[in-house]
Amino acid sequence: MQIIKIDALYDGTGSLTGYLHDYDPEKMPDHAIRPCVIICPGGAYRFLSPREADPPAFYYFSRGYNVFIMYYSVAETAKTPLGIRPLAELVTAIRTVRANAEKWHIHPDQIAVSGFSAGGHLCTSSGLLWDCSKIQEALGGDLASGRPDAIIPCYPVISAGEFAHRGSFENLTGDDPVENEYFSLEKHARRDAPPAFFWHTWEDEAVPVENTLMMVSALKKAGADVECHIFRRGLHGISTANKEVGTVVKPDQQWLPLAVTWLNELFGFEE
Repeated sequence: MQIIKIDALYDGTGSLTGYLHDYDPEKMPDHAIRPCVIICPGGAYRFLSPREADPPAFYYFSRGYNVFIMYYSVAETAKTPLGIRPLAELVTAIRTVRANAEKWHIHPDQIAVSGFSAGGHLCTSSGLLWDCSKIQEALGGDLASGRPDAIIPCYPVISAGEFAHRGSFENLTGDDPVENEYFSLEKHARRDAPPAFFWHTWEDEAVPVENTLMMVSALKKAGADVECHIFRRGLHGISTANKEVGTVVKPDQQWLPLAVTWLNELFGFEE
């Protein structure tokens, strides 16, 4: 395994930690070039949850993927410039992985982003706003290079409306009503959004399931490619839903195998 770390992704903030499989084209010719997943932990844009970082990342790694963990800005740092810094960091991370794809033995057109809760909001933002005017102003350059090839939002914060997780929006935008409206993602559904795999739990009271239902409905209406799984049990923040993260909900543990199966089919990757 090769471990890499990249700091100062955007304006001195944001970092990536990558876990790459050893490159051995003679012994593993079919896996000389691999897809990858960038993980965005949750934490209401106030902190980054370690339970939603290494555990899912190493599952994807165990299934043959190269993985990166995105350490994006939170709290006061996330608000400057207002609301866009975490997204600018993630878009830069996607661009960085794509630019180094040959060196890191990653397929440049098989870069997925997965995020949890507020990280799910960031993940979904990358699939809908990679070329928005705010990103154009912040980053410029080749906008298409910052588009993920797939997104996997996990019990994501989506809407600033009736079912909002207010704390996430307050930490992202300072509860600015205009910016909240802008980052209410169901309003940005588009046909050319990357294929998406959503999952949520019916019991989630912190970030109600309506967030996912609204986003999936908006994407379907726009003509985008979406798969969605709603599990009956499980409170918010269950991550991998196993003993390692202290939230054992056995039926919900299936989300990871389901997500990998979906990604494998999408990318044509055989383990």
